[in-house]
Amino acid sequence: METVKSDVLVIGCGLAGCATALGLAKSGLGVSVITPSDDPMESSTKYAQGGIVYRCDKDPELLQEDMMKAGLNMSNPEMVRLLAEGGPKEVKDFLMDFAGVGFDKRDGKLDLTKEAAHSCRRIIHVNDRTGKAITEALMGKLKEFPNIRVFAGHSLVDILTESHHTTIKDAKDSCIGAYILDKRNGIVKTFISKKTVIATGGVGQVFLRTVNPSISRGDGLFAAFRAGAKLKNIEYIQFHPTSLFHRLVPDFLISEAIRGEGGILRNQKGEGFMIRYDERGSLAPRDVVTRGIFHEMLRTGDQYVLLDVSKIPPEKLKEHFSTIYKKCLDNGLDITKKSIPVSPTAHYICGGVDVDDKGRTSIGNLYAAGEVSHTGVHGANRLASTSLLECLLWGTRCAKDIVSVISESDFIDPEKVLPWRYTHKIEKVDPALIQQDWMTIKSIMWNYVGIVRTPKRLERAVADLEYLQKRINEFYKDAKICDELVGLRNGVGVALLIAKAALANKESKGCHYIENDEHKL
Repeated sequence: METVKSDVLVIGCGLAGCATALGLAKSGLGVSVITPSDDPMESSTKYAQGGIVYRCDKDPELLQEDMMKAGLNMSNPEMVRLLAEGGPKEVKDFLMDFAGVGFDKRDGKLDLTKEAAHSCRRIIHVNDRTGKAITEALMGKLKEFPNIRVFAGHSLVDILTESHHTTIKDAKDSCIGAYILDKRNGIVKTFISKKTVIATGGVGQVFLRTVNPSISRGDGLFAAFRAGAKLKNIEYIQFHPTSLFHRLVPDFLISEAIRGEGGILRNQKGEGFMIRYDERGSLAPRDVVTRGIFHEMLRTGDQYVLLDVSKIPPEKLKEHFSTIYKKCLDNGLDITKKSIPVSPTAHYICGGVDVDDKGRTSIGNLYAAGEVSHTGVHGANRLASTSLLECLLWGTRCAKDIVSVISESDFIDPEKVLPWRYTHKIEKVDPALIQQDWMTIKSIMWNYVGIVRTPKRLERAVADLEYLQKRINEFYKDAKICDELVGLRNGVGVALLIAKAALANKESKGCHYIENDEHKL
C-alpha cells in the first residue's frame, strides 16, 4: 500500500481548504491537499455569485446584529463577534493583499452591494462570479509553494485515528491521517499527517434539487462522524429561494443580490406575493422567502414563481450579473426583457462538525473549516454572503493554530498503521444500482426532510433511510471500491443523520421548519 506523509493533510480545495493550506505553507510546513474532482477549481466556492461580506460604517456592531437576527438568536454571540471583527480584516489581508483578488470598484472605491436581511451595503464582489474569481486567485497562489502538493481525483474514504487504525496499545483517540482513494488507479492510499483538516464543503447532493457541485455529498461530515467527532445542528438545512427553473437545465443559482438591487418576486399572475408572508417582502431572510415561495406554489399549483428584474437597468443586468445574464440567454431567456422563472433549491448546511474558535474538533489533531464545520455563527439560518467569510476566517485560524502547536507533534510510525483491508466479491459495480439508490435518497430527503417538515414525514424518512443504509453497507463491503460507491455510502449516511437530527428536534425554527399538522399548509 502506498503511503504519503506530510505535516498537514487538508481534505478539500475550496476557500477554507486553500486558506488553510496557504497559511501553513507560508510557515514552511509540508501540506497535502486532497480533492475528489479532477479539476482542483471545482468546489462550492467556485459557484458563489453574490459576493463576500466586507464592512459598512456601522460595522462590526451592525453586522453582529444582522447575523444574530438572521440566525434567530441561535448563533453563538462570541463566534459571531469573532467573524464580524476578524473576517473583514482577512478579506483585506488575505484575499486582496496576498491573493490579489480584484474586487469591483466604482469611482475608485469598492463597490458595495446589499443582500436580503443586511441592514447596509457591505458586500463586495466580482460581478456575479465572485467565487470563481477567488478560486482562480487561490489556485495561482497554490502553485507558488513547492511545499504544497495537490492530489486531484482523490476521495476521502476514512479518517484514521490512533485508537482504531493502529497496533499501538493504549492508543489515543486522535487523528493520524486518512485513507484516500486514488480514483484513476482504483487504489486506496494511506495519508499520514501530524494534523488533518477537513474542508469538504456541504451536503446538497443528498437532495433532489441543489445548486451544490457533484462533490458536495457529505464525504467529510460522515467520515468525521464515523471517526467519533461531535456534530451539531445538522438538521438546519438552508434552501436558497431562487434557482433557475428550467426543465432541460440543471439547477443554477440566481443570486440573492438581484433582489438586493431591486428584483421582486411575483407569482405567475404578476402579483408581488411575498408581502403576504413577511413585511420585508422580497428582502426577507432566506428561510422566510423560501417558505413564502413554497407556500405560494402550493397555493397556486405552479412549479415556479417569477423574479421580476424590470427595475434593474438592462446595462447593470448585463454587467453586474453577467454570468446569470449569459446563462439565461444561452437557454433562451433574455432577462432584460422577461422575468426569471425560479424555485427553491437545497443550498447550505448551517450545522456540521462542531469546532471551536480555532477550528479544532472533538478529536485530537483533527480540524474542520468551512461549510462542513459548525462554528456557531449561523444559528438557525445563515445570513447571506457570510459563508465565504467564515471559510476564510476559520481557514486562516486553523493554519495559525496548527503552526503554533505542530512542533509538539510527531508522525505516527507507518509500520504501526493498519493497512487498508478490503475483500470484495463483486468486481464491477452496476451503475444502474447506484443511480437508483441515489434517486431514492434524494427523493426521500426532498419530500420528507425538505423545506417544510412534519413529524410523520421525518419518521418515514428515518425508517426508509435506515433500510436503505443497511443494503448499501452490505453492497459496500462486497463490491470493489470506487468513488461512486464511496459517495453513495456517505450520501445515505449523511441523509440519515440529518433526518434523525430533524426528528429529534421538536422546535420549529429557521431552516428547520416543522408543521405538526400535515394538512396545515
